[in-house]
Amino acid sequence: MDRVLITGGAGFIGSHLCARFLHEGCEVICIDNFSTGRPANIYPFRNHEGFQLITYDVTGYLHIKGPVSLVLHFASPASPKDFLEMPIQTLKVGSLGTHKALGLAKAKNAGFLLASTSEVYGDPEEHPQSESYTGRVDPVGLRGVYDEAKRFAEAMVMAYHRSHGIPTRIARIFNTYGPGMRVGDGRVLPNFFTQALRNEPLTIYGDGSHTRSFCYIDDLVEGLYRLCFTDYSEPVNLGNPEEISMLDLAREIIRITGSRSSLEFRELPEGDPVRRRPDIRLAMERLDWKPLVDRKTGLQKTLDYFRGNNGLNA
Repeated sequence: MDRVLITGGAGFIGSHLCARFLHEGCEVICIDNFSTGRPANIYPFRNHEGFQLITYDVTGYLHIKGPVSLVLHFASPASPKDFLEMPIQTLKVGSLGTHKALGLAKAKNAGFLLASTSEVYGDPEEHPQSESYTGRVDPVGLRGVYDEAKRFAEAMVMAYHRSHGIPTRIARIFNTYGPGMRVGDGRVLPNFFTQALRNEPLTIYGDGSHTRSFCYIDDLVEGLYRLCFTDYSEPVNLGNPEEISMLDLAREIIRITGSRSSLEFRELPEGDPVRRRPDIRLAMERLDWKPLVDRKTGLQKTLDYFRGNNGLNA
């Protein structure tokens, strides 16, 4: 890979991918309109000779001078708070944005990787969720704008692969955490860390029994990087299969932060999945990949970030 384009490159995952490809000696073109991405995430690369930032909305016509070897499409609001506040933008970037990014890959004869999501499974009846499970999604529910945007994006990627022969990859990304997350984005770990460090009550939705599985960002980036170099075009789950309830996670955060926070229970949001855990056997087989960072280590690294100027004060 000589020249890599990353849409949403100033976002949490996108910025870590920028760092990885720069480290591998690639030129990196980062496209972001900063609707949810943060300039602070790409600040370390600002003077890197191989890094180029283009401030742009990828739902518009996408033209890049020169060759491009690989397009990674990560532009999209990704937290419930963001996509509920920007429902139309979320639908547009999943549909028009994916179309424009695929068109660029086709024009440049480049590979393409779509950042899809575990949300394509909706509130699953299968547990853990494997790639063959087609999901249980409410298209007109509040979360449908994100779920269906990603499902449509997957369909478009496969259409371009089958019709035009573009080497495409689809990563179904499960909950990911680590340095670079945005305070106030509404996801559970930024919420818990921020509340715990401020000794505020940790907000738990429902009775705390619903579960998630959390993958540390370094592990996810390694999985994504390996996926770029396979010839497998069908969706691949990337996540950590270690499952934990929200109640247990809240108690864990309070313990490692030494917080005086209490727990505050609120009504479960509409359509919030009760259980979420990836079946990663396909990734293990095709990518020789599995998460290596245990939750204790990952949470401590994330805590250090939220305690710093780039975290709690971001």
